[in-house]
Amino acid sequence: MLFPKKVKFRKWHTMRKNPLKVGADTRGVTVAFGSFGLKAMAPQRIRSNQIEAARKVLSRSIGKSGRLWIRIFPDMPYTKKPAEVKLGKGKGELEGYVAAVRAGRILFEVDGVPEAVAKEALRKAGTKLPVKTKIVARI
Repeated sequence: MLFPKKVKFRKWHTMRKNPLKVGADTRGVTVAFGSFGLKAMAPQRIRSNQIEAARKVLSRSIGKSGRLWIRIFPDMPYTKKPAEVKLGKGKGELEGYVAAVRAGRILFEVDGVPEAVAKEALRKAGTKLPVKTKIVARI
């Protein structure tokens, strides 16, 4: 799974609760490296294990001839308190890392495979993610 090698602060503030007020992304919205990409259509936090599950499906589907790019990285830590613990006593322990994705962001890109194979691989990878996705081609 993906996670940062080193962080300045172990725990972050929770950030904004309503991602709808943030709006669409302006960076990373075009297919830059490959021929086909998987685009996020809504804002969401994607965990590192979800990114890994999608990466495994993509790499198995495209085989050795294809090339894969992961355009997001989970660098934001999130915490969780154990079940049935009373309120207070501080913030919970570090649970994992997430990538905060806004609408329009390209998540994965593939190249070196036929169009049908690439679209089927990206469709399978999209089912592993908690966000609604769309397959886009390079312009």
